[in-house]
Amino acid sequence: MTASRSRRPGMATPRTPRSVAVAAFAVTGALLLSGCGDQRDKVDGSASGKGLFNKLPKSVQSAGKIKVGSDIAFPPVEFKKSGRTVGIDPDLADALGKELGVRFVFANGTFDTLLTGLRSKRYDIAMSAMTDTKERQEGIDPEKGKKVSEGVDFVDYFQAGVSIYTRKGKTQSIETWDDLCGKKIVVQRGTVSHDLAKDQVKACEDKGRGTIAIEAFDNDVQAQTRLRAGGADAAASDFPVAAYAVQTSGGGDDFEIVGEQVEAAPYGVAISKDNTQLRDALKAAFDEIIKNGAYEKVLKKWGVEAGAVTEAKINGGS
Repeated sequence: MTASRSRRPGMATPRTPRSVAVAAFAVTGALLLSGCGDQRDKVDGSASGKGLFNKLPKSVQSAGKIKVGSDIAFPPVEFKKSGRTVGIDPDLADALGKELGVRFVFANGTFDTLLTGLRSKRYDIAMSAMTDTKERQEGIDPEKGKKVSEGVDFVDYFQAGVSIYTRKGKTQSIETWDDLCGKKIVVQRGTVSHDLAKDQVKACEDKGRGTIAIEAFDNDVQAQTRLRAGGADAAASDFPVAAYAVQTSGGGDDFEIVGEQVEAAPYGVAISKDNTQLRDALKAAFDEIIKNGAYEKVLKKWGVEAGAVTEAKINGGS
């Protein structure tokens, strides 16, 4: 989730439009019928021969697994299919596990509780299309502007922005965020989309164009259900999620993307600041799968090659 600056970031940054053709992210019919393995199969420890296993903290080596906090209701990034956790992040985690010689075990949680779970040691990492922002890095509450935690580190691995979508054929001339003045939008709580909507309320009111009614849900699937039923004028999500919903919901007949993608920013794996050893091991593993082609293979499978990066970065968000 181009997660808020607070998950899908803490956004006080200016909006930088970034046009990306929907076709670049198109989800093919074959893709929609395919699943991807979750992280329940044992991983051979042979990765230790590459040196990456030995880069992991001793506690992770002993456990043989990395506990992942994730909001598993964010297709195509992570979601459930036939009882299995599938999507872009689980596939990437599977590739990382092969390099590190450990399993990635996903645990479901609502997006706005993942960093709390990370701080309480419930998870080793949070991997949930979470946008890397300075506010998250520094533990700043984006609404109050105050430090509320020690913050987290990120290993950045993907680039995505936010898109608005409407019911198909009922765009009401919505193309930009300014066009939402006087209308109702549905979003996932705690995400960049949610932050953008709240920012836009003030922008609309300052321009004397009314306000925006915002309804926030625990996940995007709930928001999409509301929009589909006519309970809102538009929805906003990370671009991969919006594109997937447009391609799949109602066989492609329910929604359409309007306007351009905004707030392009990196997705990152969140890790406690006191766990630099795990952070550095994950960066090394990401760089390895980028180099050996496994990363590109996953992105092609899900039709999101336009969000690819050429190397993993630590705390590259702004």
